[in-house]
Amino acid sequence: MAAKKAKAPSRIAADNRRARFNYEIGQTFEAGLALTGTEVKSLRGGRANIGDSYAGEQGGELWLYNAYIPEYLQANRFQHETRRPRKLLLHRTEINRLAGAVQRDGMTVVPLKIYFNDQGRAKVELALARGKKLHDKRETEKKRDWGREKARLLRDKG
Repeated sequence: MAAKKAKAPSRIAADNRRARFNYEIGQTFEAGLALTGTEVKSLRGGRANIGDSYAGEQGGELWLYNAYIPEYLQANRFQHETRRPRKLLLHRTEINRLAGAVQRDGMTVVPLKIYFNDQGRAKVELALARGKKLHDKRETEKKRDWGREKARLLRDKG
């Protein structure tokens, strides 16, 4: 029997590209999302925004705050709130590890992307992150610009 190889997320619903610029990304986790039916249908449309969202612990559970999932237009009166807190589904040890890092080390739990796995379930990729200072952001921007310039030079010279 062949070994299973790790697959890339099958369908990305929302991506937080700004997080890699604003934070130093550490360890990543995969978490499930407790959603209503209209939220799932709206996520499949792909117009969600997690740019300003974060995860926090409350009552021994982890919650995703400030994630924007637009209303599903075909739903009648059974709409959901667009920015309501959503429960993240993680094992107890993972919740304790994340909450401990936030309290002890001053780190932040940031969602990197929301996607649908092979079974069609909505998942969130979370990361333990530390905020970058302004000079770190400038350094990242310089490296990115130099990488683009180097690629351009190599392409032009052949």
